[in-house]
Amino acid sequence: MNVLISGAGVGGPTLAYWLARHGFRVTVVERAGAPRSSGNPVDVRGPAVDVAERMGIMPRLRAAATGNTGLSFVNAEGRRLGRMDMNDGRQAGEVELPRGDLASILYEAGRDHAEYLFGDSIATLDQDEHGVEVTFERAAPRRFDLVVGADGLHSVTRRLAFGQQDGVAEHMGLYVATTPLGGRSGPGRDVVMHNTPGKAVAVSPTPSGDLAFFLYRAPAEPGFDHRDIEQHKRLLTGAFAGVGWRAPELLERVRAADDLYFDSVSRVRLSRWSHGRVALLGDAGSSVSLFGDGSTLAMAGAATLADELAAGPADPSAAFQRYESAHRRLVDPKQRGVAQAAALIVPATRGGIVARNLATRLWPAASALSRLKTTLTRPAHTAPTTR
Repeated sequence: MNVLISGAGVGGPTLAYWLARHGFRVTVVERAGAPRSSGNPVDVRGPAVDVAERMGIMPRLRAAATGNTGLSFVNAEGRRLGRMDMNDGRQAGEVELPRGDLASILYEAGRDHAEYLFGDSIATLDQDEHGVEVTFERAAPRRFDLVVGADGLHSVTRRLAFGQQDGVAEHMGLYVATTPLGGRSGPGRDVVMHNTPGKAVAVSPTPSGDLAFFLYRAPAEPGFDHRDIEQHKRLLTGAFAGVGWRAPELLERVRAADDLYFDSVSRVRLSRWSHGRVALLGDAGSSVSLFGDGSTLAMAGAATLADELAAGPADPSAAFQRYESAHRRLVDPKQRGVAQAAALIVPATRGGIVARNLATRLWPAASALSRLKTTLTRPAHTAPTTR
């Protein structure tokens, strides 16, 4: 079968790898000119560790790991007020690494077995009983047996196949941003975060250099354009004006940045993830995560989808339904946990900040909040099916 995947982030290359292993002909189309290099650190844990082990990429993931040991909360003068141990509750084999490194490693694992079209995007989809006619913004039209949208929160595939449905992408009252700061960091450092009510600014060490991280509470911005970097800079600098610690310095870096990730934290919920011969994977069908679990879920979902299609290629609708039934068991708890996760990282009130910081000092071994983080964010350790 000939399958088109839209999106070369995390889920798309993982799915391309496994479909190619199962004998499918795979094409991946990606709007960007190359695998994305930016984004906040993400986790590979639970079922994604099994997927990565079977792909043979765990040594490379470990080599790219951030090595971060904790999350320190500081006041405006930089004095530590509390700390979470990031290793507490982490299972053997689980790693945190920059999202760009994960995407590159997944792409390199399967690029020789799939066709990649960078700098292009799907323009139209027209499906019938036997396949899908696809036109692209640049490439010539082609016909595919199946199309999978792994193109994120703002999925073109979802809009074309499912229509523009109100309420599908629900703004969760938060915006997130990251930008690289350059330089090289040593391993084993803490992420350092400063909070004011409804706002968090942090510096996160990565193997390729420090990363500035911003998260703040705000209602949906009228006219928000996820591709307008100048709008993003205005929103971010306005939101953090007057915030202390290193915020003024980091905002200067934002103003000069040409690599800035900025988006709404939104929850995508659909009654079903497939329509005819088109299916959705990862954030395109089921976004939301504040602790990097979107990558874990995308990898696990990709392996499950590939297995189900390989088990029943003659009936893709049934394969899509089996994939959805299995994968929703991992996704649904994450979508319900966003409010608790937000309360932990970006408390809405000064009293909430004080209570969070006090808890990290009072609870034994500073581990209780880390266990809370694990409870809120860990997918069930249900490995994808292997056929």
